[in-house]
Amino acid sequence: MVPIARPELKGHKADRATGAVLIVHGGAARGSLRMRWTMSPVLRMAFFAPDLILATGGDASVVRLKNRFLGWNGDGQAPLADARWALDVIRDAHPGVPIVLVGHSLGGRVLLHLADEPDVVAVAALGPWIETDDPVVGHPGERFLLVHSRKDRITDPRQTQRYAAELTARGAHVDLRLVRDLHAMLLRPGRWHRAVARFAAAAIRDANSADRPN
Repeated sequence: MVPIARPELKGHKADRATGAVLIVHGGAARGSLRMRWTMSPVLRMAFFAPDLILATGGDASVVRLKNRFLGWNGDGQAPLADARWALDVIRDAHPGVPIVLVGHSLGGRVLLHLADEPDVVAVAALGPWIETDDPVVGHPGERFLLVHSRKDRITDPRQTQRYAAELTARGAHVDLRLVRDLHAMLLRPGRWHRAVARFAAAAIRDANSADRPN
């Protein structure tokens, strides 16, 4: 009997976490291929984890999600269900801590859909796949880091610019960066890793500061 495909999480789990970071990999518009930890979209996002752990001093849990399947697959939207499952796991392990979402390509699209989930304080979407009819769910004060290559031929940087403008109009804090790179973020990978790490660490720190009584 073929095993049932299930999403999986792995990574650094802090004992007394002051925050959490969920990292979501890319994929494709369609595809029923079962994802494995050794596939390139999943592996690419593994390189963000060390900088995130270092920037947060090891005090934040930094976990990567492996989706069940490669594709978004239309109305099925399996990656959304997988990411919601991952958020439930994080919230069960660390109730009430601020959560930062980090996603590339399809993963960016998934996480922009989930920006209004409980405890999510910030979203970093890298080369995100955005469609015109995607919902804009950022709220006032929420932080977004949107990074896109001007030369990207797989996802559209113009959609990211439009989305950034709509988030800003809603009162979100948006850092939009248009860079010279490829979709896989390989020309100067350290720049992507460090920018995301600084963004996530600052979002977690500021969220915790805001929760402290004066």
